[in-house]
Amino acid sequence: MREERLAIGGGVIVLMLLVVALLAPAIAPYEPDAIDRYHVLEAPGVKHWLGTDDLGRDILSRMIYGCRISLSVGFVAVGISTILGIIAGSIAGFYGKYVDRLIMRFVDIMLSIPTFFLILAVIAFIDSSIWNIMLVIGLTSWMGVARLVRAEFLSLKSREFVLAAISAGASDLRVIIIHMLPNALAPVIISAVLGVAGAVLVESSLSFLGLGVQPPTPSWGNILSIGKDNLEIAWWLSVFPGLAILITVVGYNLFGEGLRDTLDIRLSNNRH
Repeated sequence: MREERLAIGGGVIVLMLLVVALLAPAIAPYEPDAIDRYHVLEAPGVKHWLGTDDLGRDILSRMIYGCRISLSVGFVAVGISTILGIIAGSIAGFYGKYVDRLIMRFVDIMLSIPTFFLILAVIAFIDSSIWNIMLVIGLTSWMGVARLVRAEFLSLKSREFVLAAISAGASDLRVIIIHMLPNALAPVIISAVLGVAGAVLVESSLSFLGLGVQPPTPSWGNILSIGKDNLEIAWWLSVFPGLAILITVVGYNLFGEGLRDTLDIRLSNNRH
């Protein structure tokens, strides 16, 4: 990993975002919901480094707390999708035959539906709270993980150590969890890291459309939405949250790509 400079840069971005999210109450200069009617749509300056919004709220403070919201959605949604994908992929890859066909046909059906429009359709029928958003994103993005795990299981179940465990009388659950799953986690970890960036982007898009995190809870997406209505007179409302989303997505993608290269090297060394 040390030889991958872009990956190290992505890792630094990821680490900084985590620090900002964890220390938000300590580093935010103002309360994110503090209204100041005397400083409405104030440009970036000494008092408000990134300016204020249409209610006089400090943009820097709202973006710091918005980082916590965006990363929380990313981690929880990816956690849900990863668990579901591992379960479905493990069962399909281990048992094969009609079980595999049934699960993978359902995966194909889910993949044929545009994910973002599926999320919009579900959000339209439920309350758009942050927990519901996490759940919906997780429940609609597990298919890729399932296909990765299935492919790994199909190649692993004919290996000697798996056949030896089955011959020794180990239960299916033990073979899956103890012997096969640890050897199939490398692509899952990479997918999870890259999935955080995708989940952050989806959450920001939903919040921008007014279907995600609802005000006054700060989110990069709903800050952008306010900026859209004041683009000609308050450019900072669009530029800074947009840059935050861009940097987050790029950082996680760079880190994920570097992690993939590193794990591929280890896997190839193990094969040799």
